[in-house]
Amino acid sequence: MMAAGSHPWTVSVQEAFRIQQDLRSRIRLEDDPGEPATIAGIDVAFSSEEQLLYAAIVVLDAGALTPVETVSAVQQPTFPYVPGLLTFREGPVVLEAYERLSSEPDLLMFDGQGIAHPRGLGLASHLGVLLDKPSIGCAKSRLVGEFKEPKQKRGSMRTLSYERRKVGVVLRTRDNTRPLFVSPGHRVTVETAAARVLAATRGFRTPEPTRLADIEAERAKRERRR
Repeated sequence: MMAAGSHPWTVSVQEAFRIQQDLRSRIRLEDDPGEPATIAGIDVAFSSEEQLLYAAIVVLDAGALTPVETVSAVQQPTFPYVPGLLTFREGPVVLEAYERLSSEPDLLMFDGQGIAHPRGLGLASHLGVLLDKPSIGCAKSRLVGEFKEPKQKRGSMRTLSYERRKVGVVLRTRDNTRPLFVSPGHRVTVETAAARVLAATRGFRTPEPTRLADIEAERAKRERRR
């Protein structure tokens, strides 16, 4: 399948900032009607030895949380590592993997940030807008924002605020385990993003879509080294 609209990726830092500002204005934080039938988990691994990026997408049945399709791609990055501009480094390889999917997933779940980002456009928001798909950022660490620690019980959450705006939640997906930082990317609300992540979590800290995508990205990296 072909990815939706895009933009140049090999640009200056200032042009990247301009592109972010333009895309940010296109974000919709409203829920699409209905329940997703499939969820795509998306993750990117980097090999410092080879200077290569490995993207993996695992599409799961949203109810059973069982994989129905897995694709991957590998590229050499063309944009330097710049905090807050990670999508310009990782976006192209994710889109290459996305083009290899045989069917279109209903929801995209990224190991990364949504609107909880210095300019409101993390990986989940950036690619969610380009693909015009409901998307969620589910990060293991905070990039921006203030919060109070949620209670230790699974399902406990606290608001993540940045510049006096609610940009996500700090969600405990497992008892007595470090929380995740969940933020909407595009075409989903903060509340629904949190609910989708919690519903997709099965005994591990991270939800099944991104957990399996992480495993697949690391597997692709290992196999290339052989």
